[in-house]
Amino acid sequence: MGWSIPILRLVGIQLRIHITFLLLIAWIAFAYYTQGGSSAAVGGVLFILLLFACVVLHEFGHALAGKAFGINTPDITLLPIGGVARLERMPDEPVQELVIAAAGPAVTALIALGAFIGGGSWDYPPTEKTSIPDLLFTMNVVLLLFNLLPAFPMDGGRVLRALLATRLSYARATQIAATVGQGFAFVFGFWGLLSNPFLIFIALFVYIGASQEAALAQMKDVSRRFPVSSAMVREFRTLSEGASLEEAVDALLATSQHDFPVVDETGNVVGLLTRQNLISALRKNDPTLRVGGAMRRDIPTVTTGTRFEDAFRIMQECNCPAVPVLDRMKRLVGLLTPENVTELMMVQSAMPQRRVL
Repeated sequence: MGWSIPILRLVGIQLRIHITFLLLIAWIAFAYYTQGGSSAAVGGVLFILLLFACVVLHEFGHALAGKAFGINTPDITLLPIGGVARLERMPDEPVQELVIAAAGPAVTALIALGAFIGGGSWDYPPTEKTSIPDLLFTMNVVLLLFNLLPAFPMDGGRVLRALLATRLSYARATQIAATVGQGFAFVFGFWGLLSNPFLIFIALFVYIGASQEAALAQMKDVSRRFPVSSAMVREFRTLSEGASLEEAVDALLATSQHDFPVVDETGNVVGLLTRQNLISALRKNDPTLRVGGAMRRDIPTVTTGTRFEDAFRIMQECNCPAVPVLDRMKRLVGLLTPENVTELMMVQSAMPQRRVL
């Protein structure tokens, strides 16, 4: 996720913090400081950090549930409205998504229960009458109820989609859940205009998240029905391992490509030079550095008969911006990028009765 900073790695999962979350901490510290001085500011920030530790545990609930179904979680990002656990792929069955979606609220409920049992054990500045466990109990109950709202993309919305998907297609179930989520976003926004402006911020996140999930579901529906050969890039440039960085720059500027398959002397694919790889290599200012020393070598390949769904799963697992496509003779014949499915979706929407070959 853009504008996020990696802070640590736990059990193979990269924990990230979004820049807006740091701004939230600074704003809370300032608000508490104006009310009660430095001790109040420290207490306010401490509580927020404890609260978001609970959010991390909530997201790890999703991650561990996904792991039980063979779905890894590359990273978790902390946002001002909570956390986001990025699964490497969507669950194959509605029941699996139901379990994964419910795992996070279950962890939150356990934390609330633990805070309720241990309430009153610590003093919390600036109010000596309220303890940290009491506040954690209250806030975790609020988070639990908020997450269980049937507003996609929150957990309640995912539970709703999973239940709908047992009767409807995945794309249709997602569209309904996304529409409900967008409806809640309008309610939050209107409520925020009348009372708390922070609700407007939440409304934007919910609306954008619901829209993105609906688009991804439509993309997945299309990707299940077509092979990679339906919309792969057929006209593209390649680079050789021994090519200079200047040649790579010329190719980048002369074409609309951002990523270039790298081939050896026999024409076999040996890697991929991304725009980010190229920029990083140029910053080293090493005249002896060649494309072979700057490219990514851990790039998988797919065949023309591979389904889009499987190809995108491979792209997500390797975090690749593009994947080379080979024919049955193992020759490089195409390049697959995320834009390919978007374009295929646009064509299918314009020509609903025809199959694109």
